[in-house]
Amino acid sequence: MGIVLGANQYGKAEVRMVHVDKSTPTHVITDLNVTTQLRGDLAAAHLVGDNSAVLPTDTQKNTVYAFARQYGVGTPEDFALLLGRHFVNSVPEITGARIAIDAYSWDRITVGGVEQPTSFVRGSGERRTTIVQLDGDDFWVVSGLSDLVVLKTDGSEFVGFPKDQYTTLPEETERILATSVTARWRYSDEAAYSEIYAPIRKTLIETFSTTYSKALQQTLYAMGSAVLEQFSEVAEIRLSMPNKHHYVWNMEPYGLDNPYIVFQAGDRPYGLIEAVVSKDDAPPAGRAWDGVPGFV
Repeated sequence: MGIVLGANQYGKAEVRMVHVDKSTPTHVITDLNVTTQLRGDLAAAHLVGDNSAVLPTDTQKNTVYAFARQYGVGTPEDFALLLGRHFVNSVPEITGARIAIDAYSWDRITVGGVEQPTSFVRGSGERRTTIVQLDGDDFWVVSGLSDLVVLKTDGSEFVGFPKDQYTTLPEETERILATSVTARWRYSDEAAYSEIYAPIRKTLIETFSTTYSKALQQTLYAMGSAVLEQFSEVAEIRLSMPNKHHYVWNMEPYGLDNPYIVFQAGDRPYGLIEAVVSKDDAPPAGRAWDGVPGFV
């Protein structure tokens, strides 16, 4: 029996870094969680403990902070590409990198109707996400968002499903539709990341709102299709959307009716809907989705 070392990578996980741009009196805050992982000819480190090709993870961490100071941050995509290209050129044995960044939102505090230039309040739990993969000179950029919670109180039904002896779910022609969207989209090439992220997010939200939903699957597909139709830079989009169930509460024991007014908000278990929506002429994905968990 032979034992063989398989695919491997290493790096520094979850480097928390906050950058404040003070170039004008109105400060701009960028709050990131950065994970760096490097690949290459690292067999000697695993097999015999030879660290001559192992750029320390502590060095990777320090590079994140130093680059933020030297070059600023810009978009998460640009910062990830800057880091990744540096690491791939840092040690001859390192030939690839995976840089993952989560960006957290801060909103300006408003006093007397005036936005304060240096005061912020933490935004929602939603995060902007980026994963950049590099393999030599090749690279792939996957951007996205997570924990985008949306809900509509009308324009949603769920009927016509199979029923057997275990089915207790009633058909609903009027229901609350709620979900927490995780979306990741792959760019065909480098794009104007600072300009395109907000419009893609807006398209997802607006399509959720305006699509009459016969199933969460249908809504997911409509959202993905809308992004691909409107943005030529996007080759494919993957969405993961749990069904955040809201059950009409039975008021009959109290002698009251309940025409879809009062609901019990379910926690778990929940339905989980996931799909890939892509253009039929999209360029090959290459390593873009390596190590991206939770997607089909």
